[in-house]
Formats: sequence, structure tokens, C-alpha cells
Amino acid sequence: MMMFRGMDTSASALTANRLRLDTIAANIANANTTRANLVDGVWQPYRRKLVELAPKSNQSFENVLQAAVGTVYGQTEQGVRVTAIREDNTPFKRVYNPEHPDANEEGYVLLPNVDVMKEMVDMISASRAYEANVTVLNATKSMMMKAFEIK
Repeated sequence: MMMFRGMDTSASALTANRLRLDTIAANIANANTTRANLVDGVWQPYRRKLVELAPKSNQSFENVLQAAVGTVYGQTEQGVRVTAIREDNTPFKRVYNPEHPDANEEGYVLLPNVDVMKEMVDMISASRAYEANVTVLNATKSMMMKAFEIK
């Protein structure tokens, strides 16, 4: 139904931002994990994960606007979707610590490519986007309730 489009759009954004927050939490939790994957008999550190988002509809703004105004008929799916969760391919950090159990022959340890400060900035961004979509969802719900009260 047309009246639930705003809620559907906000719901898709809430789902996407929740996944972003979960991914960021996993990155922070594994910021010091030196044994995440066994590759060719050698342990590799944890690789930072990134969530890729895209609009559900590939239509132009003009087409979406005309469909919303009613001059063009047809269902346009609105909102956001997760296209992929990919690994960040930036190099691992090398730290000199010969006492570490995962140190190589030269005494260097490979640490994950997770920067906690970047993750915190991303977390604030995702949580603000989540809060904004909750506000939109509540405003939409309030408008619908007021519309039902009209006599």
C-alpha cells in the first residue's frame, strides 16, 4: 500500500544500520585477534569488515518523484539494501614484539587492520543514521494516527 511506503523505507534503513553496527562491533571485538584464519598452515590476523549499501531502486530521482506525485504509475521500491560485507584489504600492522607467541623469526607480529578510532567514528555515524530513521518512523506513525482521527 502507498501509505506504508515511508515506513518500509525507514525499516530498510534501520535494518541496514543495525547490520553496520553489528559489523563495527565485531571489528572492535577482534581488534587484537592475531589468529583469525589459517591460510596455508599460517595464522592470519582478523581483517576488518565493511558493509556496502545501495539503494533498492536504480531509478532516477525524477522517475521516483513523478511516481510519488502520481503522474507516472508503477511501483518503485524505495529504501536501502546491503549489497555486500567485504573485507578491507589494507595491510596488517607490523609491531615488534619478540615475546609474542605469533611473532615471526624477526620478532614482528602482524596485527589486524582495525583502527578503533575509525570504528568509533563509523559507529557514531551508523547510530545517528539509525536514530534519524527511528524519528522518521515515529513521525510517519504519528501522521497516520492523526489521519485516522479525521472525521
